Amino acid sequence: MAKLANCPKCGDLYVVNNLRDICQKCWKQEEGDYETVSQFIRKKQNRTAQMDEVVEATGVERSLIYKFIKKGRIKLAQFPNLGYPCAKCGTEIREGKLCSSCLGELQKGLKSLEAEEERKQELTRRQRTYFSEK
Repeated sequence: MAKLANCPKCGDLYVVNNLRDICQKCWKQEEGDYETVSQFIRKKQNRTAQMDEVVEATGVERSLIYKFIKKGRIKLAQFPNLGYPCAKCGTEIREGKLCSSCLGELQKGLKSLEAEEERKQELTRRQRTYFSEK
């Protein structure tokens, strides 16, 4: 049986499917916005445009352009000045979910956690007492 949900953009009721996370009306609007952004950045003079310039020239929301990038509809290899925000700090990045500094912090935290776990295991091994009966 089909699952129904309210569109997160407009609130209309729609049938949920794997291809879209919004209703048909909003999806058509997003497709139009994608075409607008795509046509703008594909022009030779606009290929080096910054995100602010793209938003201003097209009138498309920044978050929607980020969505196009994250879904792979806009390939960053072709547009050197575009990116999307790091999931933790918001710094503009071009690949992955975290910037290099946030990734370094995360790895450092994981290493210290592993070292702490190893230290606790060593302590429990040393504290074992064995008794024998005579």
